[in-house]
Amino acid sequence: MTLANRTLKGILWNFAEQIGRRGVNVVVTLLLTRFLAPEDFGLVAVMSSVIAVANGLMDSGFKQALIRMENAVQVDYNTAFFANLGLGFAAYTFIFVAAPTIAGFYGESNIAVMIRAGGIVILINAFSVVQNAVLSKSLNFKALLMASVPASLISGVAAIVLAYLGYGVWALIGQMILYALLSMIFLWRVSDWRPTVAASRRSFEEMFGFGSRLFAASTIDLIFRNLYIFVIAKIFSTAIAGYYFFADKIKDLIISQLVNSIQTVTYPALSIMQNDDKKLKAGYRMLIRITTFTLFPVMTFIAALAEPIFSVLLPANWQSAVPFLQLLCIAGMMIPLHSINLNILQVKGRSDLLLRIEIIKKTLLVVVLVIGVQFGVFGVLLGRIVTSILGYIPNSYFSSMLIDYPAREQLSDFLPAFLLSGIVGGLAYSSVEMLAWPAFTELWVFGALATVLYIACAYIFKMEALKWAMQLVKIQGYPNG
Repeated sequence: MTLANRTLKGILWNFAEQIGRRGVNVVVTLLLTRFLAPEDFGLVAVMSSVIAVANGLMDSGFKQALIRMENAVQVDYNTAFFANLGLGFAAYTFIFVAAPTIAGFYGESNIAVMIRAGGIVILINAFSVVQNAVLSKSLNFKALLMASVPASLISGVAAIVLAYLGYGVWALIGQMILYALLSMIFLWRVSDWRPTVAASRRSFEEMFGFGSRLFAASTIDLIFRNLYIFVIAKIFSTAIAGYYFFADKIKDLIISQLVNSIQTVTYPALSIMQNDDKKLKAGYRMLIRITTFTLFPVMTFIAALAEPIFSVLLPANWQSAVPFLQLLCIAGMMIPLHSINLNILQVKGRSDLLLRIEIIKKTLLVVVLVIGVQFGVFGVLLGRIVTSILGYIPNSYFSSMLIDYPAREQLSDFLPAFLLSGIVGGLAYSSVEMLAWPAFTELWVFGALATVLYIACAYIFKMEALKWAMQLVKIQGYPNG
């Protein structure tokens, strides 16, 4: 099987894994809204944000360094494995000690014990990093699906049972811990790699040389990505933080399952051709066209139909989260462009540029956030749209330098999908506002009509991305050009 076919097949398996795992999580989350208040989700949002940053410290870029290493051997995997264990212990110790201070900052004493309990997932995840890297490097995303989806199902059912029995936020914490434990066990079952005692200082220095800058960039990104939760919970309330956390989780389901699928699979695949700029550019042009062609309409349609979606699926006390989801969907449309451009830097081994870009973008984020909070929580959300647009400038600049793929060419590749999805999404939103139909009817009728209209217009205007997307489904090779 050719590399192109393996890559496209890997994308489909990874997409199935993402939609299976995250789909289960969203269904579970929707069910949990029947038992938990927005304030409960707000507390979990703060805890999850702290753990996410500490989990990034545990990884420290070793997974990406292993994937990129062309001739990795057993000692390299051993070194990464033991390094992750040590870093995981250090990260957990740090948040364990800091938990009371964080709880005092928010005036919520329960957060301390929640962080200490939920932080156990960091120690569990430390045993999974190398196993995940081994399977990703070999493009064996079917095995990853076999590990993550059953773990999601079992932990999700357990969370619903705990919530029904009245355990409140501990239902969500229990879900996190059980998912981490089960996915780790299943990963070890589907992977043949096992650690041995041999490790290498040279290997550590080589991986850390690449991974440390990648780790610094990802840590900065994690901290500032979760900064919104920290600020909203502190300045406004945990209930508003719960609305934001829930809406962001729904938005991430759509974006992550597609963007992560493409980025996770193409990073190891394109790393193989890292020295052929012409092939890299052709591959990334295809990725941008397919990703934006697929993602733009999904995000605009969800924003347009957010009100009937919430009316059909959620209790009435969650209706206040509708504008949160709408604005976050608009901000999220630029994420695939950010991810693909940053992927280029990783494939080319320029983790130093990744760090530089993150510093620039996060400085901009702080400025916009400080201005946004003056206008309330919706000022913060509008600020996310602004920073997402402005952050694209440095991302695309370095892509132009490395593989001669400037923003001007990228714009020509994604602008047709952007304009078409915006027009169709605007029509769907206007229809919902003008017609007082039952929410269920609005959701299915306008959702179906918008989808058909989008695909029909793409066919009429002979958009090349439609042809490539169809080839992707058929698992054919990369198109020429």
